[in-house]
Amino acid sequence: MPQVGEPAHGTGSPYPPSFCKSMPETPNRQSKFNLQGAQFAGGLVNADSVNAHQIGGDITNYNQVGQTEANNSAVKTILILAANPKNSLPLRLGEEVREIDAALQRAKKRELFDLKQRSAVRVQEVYQSLLDFKPQIVHFSGHGTGDDGLALEDETGNVRLVDTQALARLFELFASQIQCVVLNACYSEVQAQAIVKHIPYVIGMNKQIGDQAAIKFATAFYKALGAGESVEFAYKLGCNVIQLEGIPEYLTPVLKKK
Repeated sequence: MPQVGEPAHGTGSPYPPSFCKSMPETPNRQSKFNLQGAQFAGGLVNADSVNAHQIGGDITNYNQVGQTEANNSAVKTILILAANPKNSLPLRLGEEVREIDAALQRAKKRELFDLKQRSAVRVQEVYQSLLDFKPQIVHFSGHGTGDDGLALEDETGNVRLVDTQALARLFELFASQIQCVVLNACYSEVQAQAIVKHIPYVIGMNKQIGDQAAIKFATAFYKALGAGESVEFAYKLGCNVIQLEGIPEYLTPVLKKK
């Protein structure tokens, strides 16, 4: 369970007042990199389709012009899908995206990762993003409700729960390209168990997880991948970093393997 006074990073129900009170956002950090020409929407996304202030600063395109053809063929696309419906407790999703972006900027093999992001996602934006970006890694950040599904947004920005089996069947359609799915939301082990029937590696949360633990896990996970480590190693490091920080939720992330 989260520490006293800490918000849950997607709790068992997406509706207040069952959420814990959110902690304030940390100050925005500005990147020194040039956004012009970048192809991304939050991490590495299309600059025409995102306002950088949404995630607290400019974003970097790691897939720079001049990269060798060999490197281009090895690039893995990471797609971050974030949802924080307006009738749910605010989460520190902006900070999570910034920390992941910063981790990859500093990574030894940063040129091998292309980070893209979509926020306030609705159902149609999930499958459209999978079609557009063809990612190898999909990262969902938001609220989870266990058996009731993951919380996306409807046309008005309110909670839209997505059925677990329907979500699993969606990933089945993209199984030839997706290698790993990270569900950084409370009680998402249910969805992980369903999705792993089609995807080699899926990470979910077996109970409620606080914002701090969720962000620490994600940051360490992508630092490890950026250093060339395996998904399994990255998962173990993420859990260990939660424990090193003195947060008692280091057993909350669970890795499922096909």
